Amino acid sequence: MSSTSQIVSVLVPVYVDSCYSYRVPADSPSLFDDDGATRFADRLVPGQVVRVPLGPRSVLGVVWDDPSEFSDEARLKDVEAVYPDVRLSDDFRKFVDWIAQYTLAQRGMVLRMVLRGEEALLPPRAVSALRLTGAPPERLTKARERVLEVMEGGLAETKAAIAERAGVSASVIDGLVKGGTLSPCELPPPALMEAPQADFAPPALNAIQAAAAEEIRQIVAARGFETVLLDGVTGSGKTEVYFEAVAEALRQERQVLILVPEIALTDAFLTRFESRFGVRPGEWHSGQAQRYKNLVWRGVATGEVQVVVGARSSLMLPFGNLGLIVVDEEHDGAYKQEDRVIYNARDMSVVRGHLSGFPVILASATPSVESRNNADQGRYRHIRLPSRYGGQSMPDISLIDMRANPPEKGSWLSPILIDAVNETIEAGQQSLLFLNRRGYAPLTLCRTCGHRFQCPNCSTWLVEHRFRKQLVCHHCGHSEPVPPTCPHCGDEHSLVACGPGVERIAEEAASRWPDRRIVILSSDLIHGVQQLRAELELISSGQADIVIGTQLVAKGHNFPAMTLVGVIDADLGLAHGDLRAGEKVFQTLAQVTGRAGRMQGQGRGLLQSYVPDHPVIAALAKGEREEFYTYELDQRRKAGMPPFGRLAAVILSSEHREAALAYGREMVRAVPHEEGVRVLGPAEAPISVLRGRFRFRLLVTAPRAFPLSQWMRSWLAQSPKIAGSLRMQVDIDPVSFM
Repeated sequence: MSSTSQIVSVLVPVYVDSCYSYRVPADSPSLFDDDGATRFADRLVPGQVVRVPLGPRSVLGVVWDDPSEFSDEARLKDVEAVYPDVRLSDDFRKFVDWIAQYTLAQRGMVLRMVLRGEEALLPPRAVSALRLTGAPPERLTKARERVLEVMEGGLAETKAAIAERAGVSASVIDGLVKGGTLSPCELPPPALMEAPQADFAPPALNAIQAAAAEEIRQIVAARGFETVLLDGVTGSGKTEVYFEAVAEALRQERQVLILVPEIALTDAFLTRFESRFGVRPGEWHSGQAQRYKNLVWRGVATGEVQVVVGARSSLMLPFGNLGLIVVDEEHDGAYKQEDRVIYNARDMSVVRGHLSGFPVILASATPSVESRNNADQGRYRHIRLPSRYGGQSMPDISLIDMRANPPEKGSWLSPILIDAVNETIEAGQQSLLFLNRRGYAPLTLCRTCGHRFQCPNCSTWLVEHRFRKQLVCHHCGHSEPVPPTCPHCGDEHSLVACGPGVERIAEEAASRWPDRRIVILSSDLIHGVQQLRAELELISSGQADIVIGTQLVAKGHNFPAMTLVGVIDADLGLAHGDLRAGEKVFQTLAQVTGRAGRMQGQGRGLLQSYVPDHPVIAALAKGEREEFYTYELDQRRKAGMPPFGRLAAVILSSEHREAALAYGREMVRAVPHEEGVRVLGPAEAPISVLRGRFRFRLLVTAPRAFPLSQWMRSWLAQSPKIAGSLRMQVDIDPVSFM
């Protein structure tokens, strides 16, 4: 054993917070078994990806900055392999450490979100091909003649490409290879994608857009950290503006990440990107094949891929030269990851920019209250786009007081909304009926005995999905057929659907407008990304008269023929007792009404409400965004809630109710005293049983400048050890309170 062997600390992607020490053998024979003889470097450096033994298996890991705790080489295992083409940058490793420290996650679990399998780490393989090198065969058939015509000039082609171009079977080509006419060769692996061109097709911007674009371009050109809130009304051209920031980053030969909240948004977005920059960017979301994702991951790490458009998980790609992050629809709740490592990709994007020294753009027509407050306080630069592109007016929003204009018995559409749909149809335009509730009805009960259908695993009602003839739990996925009789009293024809979902609205619309083309957009009725994109294209091309949808239709879509949006229940969500209930309702309804009149102008939004005087509903109806933000910030300030205070949530769950409750009480006894910090609970979570586990919640409130993560670590260290079926989940800066 060499006395000069290097000992390194390696972070592995498992549930650990500390690194393990390994010995780097000085005489390792090779890096890979098959394709290379690349030997270990003289010394490994932090950021290099390695393969190491961990118990009975081998795992990937990353050499980390932690000092090794061991010096006795005899006790250490050897690093098995090094992947020399990929190295996590210093600032990216700091980012991993920061997320773990802030969210109270294990560092290994954060790294698990970063690393891919070995295929992403290995160099792309050469492509097997064929070249015309020999004399033509003695027996020259028509099929062989076509192959020779294709191969004239001596260029190499893959076997599949030759067969397709010549219109022959593979056996014809095999015969030419066997006869020596075609010879095998290798082609270098193809480039994953072409480089975007910053000045491929510069847009025609109006004066307001041009000023905003130039301001953002200068921020990117300065190559320093700054957060920009790009606050533009729906249809104002925010995308075209921040594309100019992307172009400036490309001119600097730096990489760009554009985050989008929904997969459904990416297809139209990618087309717009291609029109502006000449090529499509890399994509990163759950709908992509694993092989493609491996190629993108490696391309990002090596710098071959310059721009990625992706969901929140793309924030954990190992960019080596990142120069800009854009968070589109920054207010969207989809940026919050609620399992394992719990983090908000919007907030972590700002941290990534700060650690690496590059700008971050947050774009939205309805900014989050936190982002808006940061802009008001000067922490973010606030750039506004107050009007729609092309001079189109914002939709005219009106309230329908359902107390004065109730629907007919058995109906959910008020007479005013029905008349508006009729007028829109007669004008040859599209209407959208919006209800953010899936299924046919949220509750089914027996009118004879009062029995209600509840999920056997959760403390929630089963939602009727009449199109599928199923009762479904939207939390655990449990489903069962709709029974013909009440299972409690046995009465026939006594089951009643209570309340509407989109299927029920679709049923009413089909009965009122039987000769019209109706499209329903709801996640439970869409089977896969391709179907969703096809439905959206159907609407965009004008092949639908009435669209009925949930929040799927509220996010960033452009429907040229849509001029009317009717909101069936504008009050839905206001009474949930959620800190952000009003904010979510305002954002959703402002976004969905913003689908109206984007291209033709003269759009209308009709909001059916039983509480038209509620400040959120009233602000929407008057088109007064500033009035809403003033009201909401004032309410938060009085309550000491974010952004004027800090929150953390602890969810305890167990198979036994008393075990979760007892542990919560023990945690409260261990709370370290700190001025201004309060711990509320334990109390049953709003969904008190989920997937068969009983749930209790503790909520921590603290002043805004308080080091909450550090305090939480101290508290948890003093709390009893978790045992049995008990599980704990910690959420710093919670978004959901369910």
